[in-house]
Amino acid sequence: MNRELLMLVEAISREKNVERDVVFGAVESALAQATKKLYEGDVDIRVAIDRDTGDYETFRRWHVVPDEAGLQLPDQEILLFEAKEQIPDIEVDEHIEEPVDSVPIGRIGAMAAKQVILQKIRDAEREMLLNDFMSRGDKIFTGTVKRMDKGDIIVESGRVEGRLRRSEMIPKENLRSGDRVRAMIMEVDLTLRGAPIILSRSAPEFMIELFRQEVPEIEQGLLEIKSCARDPGSRAKIAVLSHDKRVDPIGTCVGVRGTRVNAVTNELAGERVDIVLWSEDPAQFVIGALAPANVSSIVVDEEKHAMDVVVDEENLAIAIGRGGQNVRLASDLTGWKINIMDAAESAQKQASETDASRKLFMEKLDVDEEIADILINEGFTSLEEVAYVPLQEMLEIESFDEDTVNELRSRAKDALLTMEIAREESASGVSQDLRDLEGLTPELIAKLAEHGIDTRDDLADLAIDELTEITGQTADEAKTLILKAREHWFAGQE
Repeated sequence: MNRELLMLVEAISREKNVERDVVFGAVESALAQATKKLYEGDVDIRVAIDRDTGDYETFRRWHVVPDEAGLQLPDQEILLFEAKEQIPDIEVDEHIEEPVDSVPIGRIGAMAAKQVILQKIRDAEREMLLNDFMSRGDKIFTGTVKRMDKGDIIVESGRVEGRLRRSEMIPKENLRSGDRVRAMIMEVDLTLRGAPIILSRSAPEFMIELFRQEVPEIEQGLLEIKSCARDPGSRAKIAVLSHDKRVDPIGTCVGVRGTRVNAVTNELAGERVDIVLWSEDPAQFVIGALAPANVSSIVVDEEKHAMDVVVDEENLAIAIGRGGQNVRLASDLTGWKINIMDAAESAQKQASETDASRKLFMEKLDVDEEIADILINEGFTSLEEVAYVPLQEMLEIESFDEDTVNELRSRAKDALLTMEIAREESASGVSQDLRDLEGLTPELIAKLAEHGIDTRDDLADLAIDELTEITGQTADEAKTLILKAREHWFAGQE
């Protein structure tokens, strides 16, 4: 039988053009699987075949784990102190082996063994083909639709297959068997059977790569696509920058009579593309991203990473776009939260903020309305600015003399200190489990304490809109924090 085993290995090795060691490994795996079936538990079996004689030995193995870790897999593991009783110098992560009876190859049948071996060979071939494909460095996968698999599309390129999930397809795009498809290679997952290359036609990276192929100046380094935002199959925006003053970034990406941008649009089921000039100035970038709407004015809030953009009535609908599409894409493209408003809304908001600042200054600095309005008109919006702005800047205010400036700065610092002490006192009742929660700053803890949120469970019970109202965070930030606070609930269930 051992001679027949060697002949079988030799035949498969020649037939499939793979190394004998690969085939021997497959045989060892097949014999180990057959041996495992003789045991009730999930044991670890190793089979070693002599490459020259065909003789083989079988061992049951135990993985050595630290004493404090305990046994997670009792049929496969042994604690270190027990292992040292058998082998004094053994270390963690080593194995103890015990010889056991080998399963005759006749028990699993030559044909069954051959099937297991061939499957191993196919897996090795598949991995070799995949490695060869990936070594080419292609970012776009080009192939034909082979079949549907639970809503996903399997795309074949040569002998390599990619998986285009339904969520990564362009909406309303109807792909059929035999259709030619191009998609972005997002990742390679070798644990997936059949089609390990994960593809996407809806990712922004796909559009960027299509432009890279259509516009040689990008590959040459003359142009750069800084960012991209997409509503797949409908509309997209890309931000471009020229590294050569002689090259017009927008015109170059559009191409003669729109040939280049049309090629991308045709590939993406008619998705309309707005090409925007990237700018280091965030406000200028946002103004360009909101095109074709004309912006009247813009107010930047660095702290909240947001902008209030004012447009006239005629441009309001254009700036927002159908279903909010234009402003949403502009926000994704620039990375800034954009609030679109008309002149009346802007004036109302500005008046509200002015009233809040006036009230703050009058109350905390103990000044009259006239002094408060002077500070507001000079651009001061917080006590921190009054207390710590360079002295010379405040001395340049015509209405204030040096004594007034020094008094205002002193009062502002005293007010800030008093507020900080009050915050610390209000937060003194906050539980340690809430203080230790990842993502909570002292400022956020103080705001929560002011509203009676003292424990992790208190925070976990909040709705997203309740938390945003308390902390001033975005909805996404509030959602992340609430989910983090709820993690221990699910851990307890497990």
